[in-house]
Amino acid sequence: MPQFSRHSRRGRLLIAVGLSALLLGTSACTRIRTHQGYQIDKLLVDSVQPGIDNRASVEGTLGRPSFVSQFGEQDWYYVSRSMKSLAFSNPRPVEQTVLRVRFDPAGNVAAVDRIGLEQVARISPSGDKTPTLGRHRSLFDEIFGNIGAVGAGGMGGASGSGPNGSGPNGS
Repeated sequence: MPQFSRHSRRGRLLIAVGLSALLLGTSACTRIRTHQGYQIDKLLVDSVQPGIDNRASVEGTLGRPSFVSQFGEQDWYYVSRSMKSLAFSNPRPVEQTVLRVRFDPAGNVAAVDRIGLEQVARISPSGDKTPTLGRHRSLFDEIFGNIGAVGAGGMGGASGSGPNGSGPNGS
């Protein structure tokens, strides 16, 4: 009987170690959700009214903008983005809202626009190179492609005549 209890202790220990390893392994594959930027409060955003509010009241209601338009201070932008990813994968946006508050020259609110995730451009690079239009040159073309082109006629250079048919010094 003492051997039986010793085996059961060893078995329990192996089961405990196995379960802890399984829990540790599955916890590494957890989903990660993050939020970046402005925390949009729908009630506050809806309270900003064109023709009624001005820059000071918008800043008092919504706070300072994420950024201001570069061409004059006519537009304020509030950017909010929620991202998710699995353990080691690249994060991808799940939800995005860009709130644009436009002002007239007097500083009063002219319009409030919302732009969502549907306006985000998806860019899929192919590998580590960006395809371009034009000639595709091999390594040998790059190395040996200019042989014979140096000093060719019409390429400019020290040899040759000036505009009057004379040498480079005009003599």
